Amino acid sequence: MNKVILMGRLTRDPEMRYGASGNGVASFSIAVDRRFKREGQPDADFFNCTAFGKQGEFVEKYLHKGTKIVLDGEIQNNNYTNKEGQTVYNVQIIANSIEFAESKAAAASNGSYTAPTSDAPLATDAGSDFINIPDNVDEKLPFN
Repeated sequence: MNKVILMGRLTRDPEMRYGASGNGVASFSIAVDRRFKREGQPDADFFNCTAFGKQGEFVEKYLHKGTKIVLDGEIQNNNYTNKEGQTVYNVQIIANSIEFAESKAAAASNGSYTAPTSDAPLATDAGSDFINIPDNVDEKLPFN
């Protein structure tokens, strides 16, 4: 069985590439805090991750540097021999599923969230995560 679950923050904005078939591949890296920290040792580990297809499109659209995520995936070796004949050992995480690990409000207080831009104007804020709905839309709602 090859399964890994990681929670961490993106260390950079994702890079998206498209193959000849039009399928997207998103590459990004995450920093995962170590549970036990020893003096003189790093506080976090860094993992290169890849997401394919719809998952890759999700990464490109919604994730950016600083976003905290939970990633479920598989570990894959990408070892190769360089021009000097030396074997280079490389490990990458192939993402199967990705979820946000914190709310937009928590991310905003950490300075890592920026709201996506949209052409559609939002109603005024009601002082929480909800927006005000104008009084005249009741008859337009499919549930009453």
